[in-house]
Amino acid sequence: MLNIASAHERPDSVSETSQTVPIVTLHESAVVGIFEISKILAAPCRLELTLANVVDILHSFVQMRHGIVSLFDHDGQPDITVGVGWTEGSDERYRTRLPPKAIDQIVATDMPLVAEDIAVHSAFTTADLEVLGASDNARVSFIGVPIRIDAKAVGALTIDRVLDDSSSIRLEYDVRLLTMIANLVGQTVKLHRLFATDRERLMAEKDRLQKQLAEIQQPARERKKVNVEGIIGDSPALRALLDKIAVVAKSNSTVLLRGESGTGKELVAKAIHALSARSKRPFIKLNCAALPETVLESELFGHEKGAFTGAFSSRKGRFELADKGTLFLDEIGEISPSFQAKLLRVLQEQEFERVGSNQTMKVDVRVIAATNRNLEEAVANNGFRADLYYRVSVVPLLLPPLRERRSDIPLLAAEFLRNFNSENGRTLTFDQGATDILMNCGFPGNVRELENCVQRTATLAPGPSICRDDFACCHGQCLSAMLWKGGSEDVAPHARPTCAGAPKPSSAEAGRSAAGAVPPVPDAQAGLGPAGAALVSTGQMTDPERVIAAMERSGWVQAKAARLLGVTPRQIGYALRKYGIEIKRF
Repeated sequence: MLNIASAHERPDSVSETSQTVPIVTLHESAVVGIFEISKILAAPCRLELTLANVVDILHSFVQMRHGIVSLFDHDGQPDITVGVGWTEGSDERYRTRLPPKAIDQIVATDMPLVAEDIAVHSAFTTADLEVLGASDNARVSFIGVPIRIDAKAVGALTIDRVLDDSSSIRLEYDVRLLTMIANLVGQTVKLHRLFATDRERLMAEKDRLQKQLAEIQQPARERKKVNVEGIIGDSPALRALLDKIAVVAKSNSTVLLRGESGTGKELVAKAIHALSARSKRPFIKLNCAALPETVLESELFGHEKGAFTGAFSSRKGRFELADKGTLFLDEIGEISPSFQAKLLRVLQEQEFERVGSNQTMKVDVRVIAATNRNLEEAVANNGFRADLYYRVSVVPLLLPPLRERRSDIPLLAAEFLRNFNSENGRTLTFDQGATDILMNCGFPGNVRELENCVQRTATLAPGPSICRDDFACCHGQCLSAMLWKGGSEDVAPHARPTCAGAPKPSSAEAGRSAAGAVPPVPDAQAGLGPAGAALVSTGQMTDPERVIAAMERSGWVQAKAARLLGVTPRQIGYALRKYGIEIKRF
C-alpha cells in the first residue's frame, strides 16, 4: 500500500539490517491507524469532535508533538481549527499555533509544505519559531498537507515535531501518509457541508410551508371568501377549489383542469383569468376535440393567404388573439400525437409560425388546459407525450364532481330554475319533495345534467310548483340513466332517489324500469380513469347495446366511443354498419 522503501533511500543513514524492523512496524501501525481514522470519520458526530479525534489517533502512529486541522469557509475565512483535546470555544487557542504564511502557501498552491528545520525556512517568521518552540537546542520540523473538496483546497492538516535522525528519515513517508488522511478528511468535510446546506434549505422550506398552512387554517370568518361569477355553491369542496383558484390566478403558470364532464372546467378557467393580472386582456377558448388536426393547426397558429385551398386571406390564430391574455384549451387529451409535438414547442418557447409562413412569431400567453381523460394512463400507453404532459400539468386542479358537493345542489337548482323562469315568463318553485329528489340523485353528468334535469322538469311541470311526481326518474323515464345501467348493481343505496308516492312496477315491467333508474354514482376518480371501463365490463349487455351505450356516452363521436370500448375507430365503424345503428347528427 505504501512504498516505504523509497522513504528510507538515504545514504549513510543506518544499516540495511537495522531498517527492516522499523519499516514493517511503521507499515503495520499506519494500516491500523488509517483503519481507526476511517471508523471515526464514518461515525455520526459533530464535525469538530470528529476532526479532533482524528488528530488524537495520529499521535499513536505518527511522530509528532502537535497536530492541527484547520478549515476555511467559502469566503476564505477561518471556519474550524481543532487539535487534541478540543473543546467548545478553543479554536482560537489552536489557531495561534499555526504559522499563517505557511498555511496560506499550502492552501494557495494546493501542495504539501515540508520544512525539515523551520528555523531556516522562508515560510516561518520569528514569531512562528517562538510559538512552535524552536531554538538552537531544539530544532523543529513541520509538515502541512492540503485538505481538498473536489479540486479546491479548503484547509490544511499540519504536524510539528522535534528534529532528530529518525524523524528526518521519515519525512517523505509521513507526507504521503498525511496526504492520504487529508483526502479522507476532505470527503468527510464535504459530506458535512452538503448536509448542513440541505438542512438549512429544508428548514427554510419548512418555515415557509408552516406560514402558508397557518394562513390556510385561519378561521373562516378571518379569511376573505372568494366569490366567482357563475360558480355557485358554498360546500367545503367548492370553497377549497375557489381558494386554490385565487392563489393560482396570481401567477402565470400553466394550469391543467382535471375532472369529470360537466363539472364546470370552462367556468374555472374564466375565473382564473378574471382574478389574474391579465383580466383586462383577451380570454380565448378552443375545444381541441371538435376539430380535425389540419383545421386545429390553422385555428391555433393562424394561416397566410394561399396557404391551402380556401385560404383567401391571412388569418390570426388563437395564440395571436390571446397575446398578453389567456388561452383555454379544452379537451387537450384528444389531440393527435403528431400535433402534440407542435403544441409542445409553442407552450415551451411561446413562439410559432403561421401555416404557410416561415416567419416566427413571439407571444405572451398563459395557457389553461382541461381534460377528463386519465393523462397518466395515456402517457403510459404512448397516447400522450410525456414531455407535453409535464408542460401542461404544471399546476393541476381537480374539480370535484357534484356528488362530492351535494349541499350545493339546492343552490344550483334554484339558480337554473330562476333562469328558466326569466326566459319563459313563469314563476315556478321547488317544493320540499322535489328538493329531496334532487339531493338523492347521483348526477353522473354533474352540473350539466342537473341543469338539463331542471329545465326538462320545469318545461313539463303542469302546476305552479315542481313536485316529486314531476320528475321523470319517478316514472322510470330518466333516459340518461340508461348510460349507467351496466354498473347499477354496484351503486350505493343513496345513489338513487326514492319516490314514496311512485307506483311499484309489475314483474313484467321490472326489467324496463331498471333501465330508467337514476344513474349510479361513479367512483370519485371516474372522470380521470378510462370512462368506458364499467360500461363494457358487464356481461348483461349484448354487443349492439354496448356500442349504442358507448356512442351515447361519447356524444356520437366514433373516436371517443372506440376508446371507451378499447377498440379502433375502424372497428367501431364496422360495428355500426354490422348492427344497422343509425348515427345521430347534432
